[in-house]
Amino acid sequence: MNTEITLIVDGRHHTITVDTRVTLLDALRDRLGITSPKKGCDHGQCGSCTVLRDGRRVTTCLTFAVAADGSMITTSDGLRGDDGSPHPLHRAFVDHDGLQCGYCTPGQICSAAGVLAEVEAGWPSSVTPPGTAPTLDAAEIRERMSGNLCRCGAYQGIVAAVAEVADARGLATTEPRGATS
Repeated sequence: MNTEITLIVDGRHHTITVDTRVTLLDALRDRLGITSPKKGCDHGQCGSCTVLRDGRRVTTCLTFAVAADGSMITTSDGLRGDDGSPHPLHRAFVDHDGLQCGYCTPGQICSAAGVLAEVEAGWPSSVTPPGTAPTLDAAEIRERMSGNLCRCGAYQGIVAAVAEVADARGLATTEPRGATS
């Protein structure tokens, strides 16, 4: 069964007709020609297809396009500034060698943007100490980014890149866990 949906992708409105079984990833790539989200595992396990849907991280390979009707979708390309300048996460990934082949990088960057928003909103993760506001130390970044795999193993650079941007936003800590003042 086909239905018409509207997606706002990186600020642009798109109205398309899709089969109700089509994933958001396939609608973005095959119907709209938006290739930033990548098809990796196609099972929601690698994170290469991660985008922001209404500001929240989603794996597009597990999201039906019809479920995203009317949603604002932000890809890694959509994080750029109005003048086309790179987002601070883009710069930090390059500066810290947070990529090698680059295949997973758009999903990593969208996930990192989601991580920063989650911490800004005060949402704890499973490693956030009870009763404390989350801050992005290395353990917190690793936990929150754990849904995004990098086959090249650029994890050290990815953590450093996210930490740099988090620090610039006042969300990071260099204090080791359990340290007292």
